[in-house]
This record gives sequence, C-alpha cells and structure tokens, in this order.
Amino acid sequence: MVKDYDLSQIDAIAKSLVAVFEHKIMLLKGDLGAGKTTLVKAIVKQLGSNEEVSSPTFGIVNKIRVANASAFHLDLYRIENAMELQEFGFEEYLHSGNYCFIEWPEIALALITQPHHTITLKHINNSTRNISLI
Repeated sequence: MVKDYDLSQIDAIAKSLVAVFEHKIMLLKGDLGAGKTTLVKAIVKQLGSNEEVSSPTFGIVNKIRVANASAFHLDLYRIENAMELQEFGFEEYLHSGNYCFIEWPEIALALITQPHHTITLKHINNSTRNISLI
C-alpha cells in the first residue's frame, strides 16, 4: 500500500491499515514531524483504545490498553547503542505477543527477527503525507 493522504483522513488511513495488518510489530519510519505518533494514535483508536496516546520519546515506552490486550509504543530516537536496548528490555516487548509500534527502529533492526510491517511516512506539505506499508 502506497498513497498520499490529507491529515484530516488519518482515521480512515488507520482503519485501512488495521484491516490489512498481518503482524503485531510495526516499524514506523519517517523524518521528524512526518506524523508517526499521530498515526499510532489513530491506529490504537481503531484497535479499541480510549487512552490518550503521547510520544514516548523521553520515557522510551508507553503501554496502551487496546480492547482486551495491551500495546506498546516505543520511541528509539534517543537510544544510542544495543546495550541501551537490552537495559530497558526491548526484546521482551517484541516477544510479548502484543502490538508493538516502534518509532525510529533503525538501531534495533538486528534484534527484530519476528515478522513485522514497516510503515514509512513522508511529509509532502503542511497537510499532506505519503504512507507506504510493507
């Protein structure tokens, strides 16, 4: 799936993504301000969450309740090496069986051996983004 969308369509985009998800691990790539956290907010809403979703940049991991399960929103932007990933139990989140939404996953790619989706967002202009799902 590759398409351009207006930010006002974020809920519809999230709904279409959830409908085709085959895996529970999502790698979110894109520049600062591309809308990664905004997309996670919309996706977890589609998964049945009423919780307020915020960027986990400083806390690294936020736990979110979705329907009768949990989801983890991870932001690896500030992680500098694999040792830091081990220190906060990164692999435990991957093996939890829950949804894991991982922003800035590049530093952890060697550890992500489970089937996953990669979602890439590109900033087109103030109101338009391009999304691709693999």
